[in-house]
Amino acid sequence: MMTILLVRPRLIGDVILTTPAIRALRRRFPDAKILYLVEALAAPVVAANPHVSDTLVIHHRRGWRRWREDLVLARRLRAAHVDVAVDLHGGPRSGWLTWATRAPVRVGYDVSGRRWMYTHRIPRPRGYAPRHSVLNQWDLLAPVDSALVEPLSPERDRVEMPSGREAREAVAARLAALGVGATDEVVVVHASAGNEFRRWPAASFAATIAALAADRADRWLIVLGNRVDEPVVSEIVGASRAAAPAAGRRVAPGVGWPLDQVRALMDRAALFIGGDSGPMHIAATTDVPIVALFGPTLPVHWTPWRPAGLPLAIVEGGPLPCRPCDQRVCEPGDFRCLTRIGSDQVVAAAQRLLERT
Repeated sequence: MMTILLVRPRLIGDVILTTPAIRALRRRFPDAKILYLVEALAAPVVAANPHVSDTLVIHHRRGWRRWREDLVLARRLRAAHVDVAVDLHGGPRSGWLTWATRAPVRVGYDVSGRRWMYTHRIPRPRGYAPRHSVLNQWDLLAPVDSALVEPLSPERDRVEMPSGREAREAVAARLAALGVGATDEVVVVHASAGNEFRRWPAASFAATIAALAADRADRWLIVLGNRVDEPVVSEIVGASRAAAPAAGRRVAPGVGWPLDQVRALMDRAALFIGGDSGPMHIAATTDVPIVALFGPTLPVHWTPWRPAGLPLAIVEGGPLPCRPCDQRVCEPGDFRCLTRIGSDQVVAAAQRLLERT
């Protein structure tokens, strides 16, 4: 029996975008043992994936703790007798762990200083070619089998993250505790971002939420964020309630929800609003209508990968000479790719999708 290892340490959205390849691999090798190496933060994305035989979880550590963990993991990978190891990340750590398997076939991007780690090297996309990230990662599977050169499509191989019964029950309990009725409409807003370059202003979120909350008396808005984003989420919720007093309690924070519950929440939602980050790609694993906000990144690379018939509205700041950027330095200094997106644009897009639904 063939053993295939996929290595994709981080991040949540990036891991989700590898799931079409997992499905295609399982279709091509129905009897193979498919292992997936992932960091703990994104592990829930693939832990219940029916096409993955086993999930290997590592932690985002630094210094000697990281080296100790990697050495232990290297011994475990060597003992697994991996036949094919595919590095879907391309970083130093993922490259070393791929090499440590000693698999006869080791695939990775052709990156200077790490070529020796792989038996098969794939040219890494340079610049901003108009091609989706799912397809760029798919290129890495070509050396595994010639039949895997067939193109992926979001209709047949969409992103996926199964939702479990316990998570659904936990979400139902959370919503009931807030006072959400069984027939009430729920709009999920993700107000966080991995970095400031993708963070739409809090005031814009608040204006959008207030307008949508005031529009219907049975509409609830759940504002998601990580624990570190709690001050921003509180600011947005407070400003929204002040702008729409009658909506008051129907705007609620959702801080620090486990990833599997975020996924289950999408099944209950009538709409998702958020930027190019993990929760947007989690929403893409469901049929929930999505309003996707794009600032420094481009939809052609990161748009939700799912069938074209599902409701989607993309809102962006328009063409700019500095867009897309490497998200290290804002050349104009004012994050205009985000600030040029008006709350009225997002409200209008949200209302159109809600009316269609």
